Amino acid sequence: MDKRYQVFVSSTYQDLQEERREVMQALLELDCIPAGMELFPASSEDQWSLIKRVIDDCDYYLLIVGGRYGSTNDSGVSYTEMEYDYAASTGKPMICFLPKHPERIESGKTEQTEAGKKALAAFKEKVQHKMVKFYENPADLGSAVCRSVVKLIKTFPAEGWVKASNAIDDNTLRQLANLQSENEALRKELDDNRIKAPEGSSDLAQGSDYYNFKCWFGSDWEDYESEIYEEYFDNSIFLTWDELFAVIAPRLIGECNEGDIQHLIDECASARIRDTLKLHQDIRLPQTTGCHLQETEYGKIILQFKALGLIKLSSSKHGGAHRVYWTLTPYGDYVMTHQCAIKKIKRNLQ
Repeated sequence: MDKRYQVFVSSTYQDLQEERREVMQALLELDCIPAGMELFPASSEDQWSLIKRVIDDCDYYLLIVGGRYGSTNDSGVSYTEMEYDYAASTGKPMICFLPKHPERIESGKTEQTEAGKKALAAFKEKVQHKMVKFYENPADLGSAVCRSVVKLIKTFPAEGWVKASNAIDDNTLRQLANLQSENEALRKELDDNRIKAPEGSSDLAQGSDYYNFKCWFGSDWEDYESEIYEEYFDNSIFLTWDELFAVIAPRLIGECNEGDIQHLIDECASARIRDTLKLHQDIRLPQTTGCHLQETEYGKIILQFKALGLIKLSSSKHGGAHRVYWTLTPYGDYVMTHQCAIKKIKRNLQ
């Protein structure tokens, strides 16, 4: 949007008319709107109140100091210094221009009294605590203003002014408000969908459903007869999808490669075998019994959890590693949290 910045130009008037013309021309060439009290018609309104209002409406403040301190109020403070003090008190971005060679200023454009000279010197010392540039003549001042104002706008971006035809009207504001409301509703819907099962997954095996996985068993006892395993288990094991997910999900909070996932699944299956063997007192229990799923079964499990919307491929980079890494989806994290979190114990009070 095309903006115009309003700049308040403060200075004494009679002695700096040529300098002010150069400054006004420079500001207009920068598409800025110059403002100064000589540009405003007489008003019945209190003059100082009007000056403050104009400064408030401006985006930047520019001060030109010459050889005169200027007309003063009843307290002996010049109106130029009052304008400067007010602009500084409001935090208005500003830049001040002082004569590089004050000794070369025509005597008719300088203070004639010692009191005036002293007040001017004190004022010049004060403004040098802000951003200050020095000029040699009116033309040099105009060039310095061009460079300095461009930098000032970049350093301190302001609100500026726009044409009424480019301004946002009430209808546009209402449309923007409606779009914002729709955006918030869509964002909430998206967040809700992130913790919902994907469409169509209700037809898939999941949760407490059992699945018969093909496997083989191993033991540390050399004399243990593998046909006993075959007699009772026929080289397969029943596990629920909840059991498997509860084991691998905590490791997927960050990410986990497929090799580690297979190891976790084997641990889950081995624990099931050991618990089952304990129920059969007629089977001599080996010191350690291991269960390993057939290679194709691991892929089935990972694919099933992916289809259920619980896990996804990790987008993290792993350099030259050729392993595949998986991580939880937002829905998977939601399911894991509710599945694995410790539940409250209900007590019956007598």
